[in-house]
Amino acid sequence: MRGLVHTIQFVFGILGNVATLFLFLVPTHTFKRIIKNKSTEQFSGIPYVMAFLNCLISAWYGLPFVTSNNILVVTINGTGAAIELIYVLIFLLYAPNQQKRKIFAIFVLVVVAFAAAAVISVLFFHGKNRKLFCGIASTVFSIVMYAAPLSIIRLVITTKSVEYMPFLLSFAAILSCTSWFIYAILGMDPYIGISTGVGLTLGIVQLVLYFSYCDKRILNKKTFAVEESQKNMDNDVKPYLP
Repeated sequence: MRGLVHTIQFVFGILGNVATLFLFLVPTHTFKRIIKNKSTEQFSGIPYVMAFLNCLISAWYGLPFVTSNNILVVTINGTGAAIELIYVLIFLLYAPNQQKRKIFAIFVLVVVAFAAAAVISVLFFHGKNRKLFCGIASTVFSIVMYAAPLSIIRLVITTKSVEYMPFLLSFAAILSCTSWFIYAILGMDPYIGISTGVGLTLGIVQLVLYFSYCDKRILNKKTFAVEESQKNMDNDVKPYLP
């Protein structure tokens, strides 16, 4: 029976890897836009810095000398750390000076925080205590990462527009968190379970907001198009008016 549970857990781990990789790659569209316009516009760089930190801590938590049978956690988070680092560097390249300084300062703090957590876990903790320390750190930083888009949620509510909250990003987050939440339950891992549970909840909130405001965005675009069309018609008629 235990072997069957482990097999099912492994399957959900694979699904979690696929869904999470998709989640990591969704922002490529955003960064193509940033590179093309040479501007970060109203996009926030904080979620990418927090995602970078979360990937580092989660990959560390999954290493064999911290926890066992979590190689799938290591592979996807190691890959994610590399991808998120690229995003952060691009954001720093095109962000306005004030925002650039802010994101860079947060990035430095993130690197220092991870380095401190890694060193402390190796020097001062062993066995179950090391797992406990790294698990709590992973849970805390994962929740911080999932909470980072709250600034975007506030922007959506304020502007009544989902332009800066892509649908695919929220949807991919739900798929990823659902897979890892089930993986955690099957493996009786409360640290992964708590963080992905929070992420799943926030992902659902983002989807609710998206469907609440996406029609308004479309309506606004249609209204704008009609107004532009009317202006063009007026301009065409004006030369023939007395």
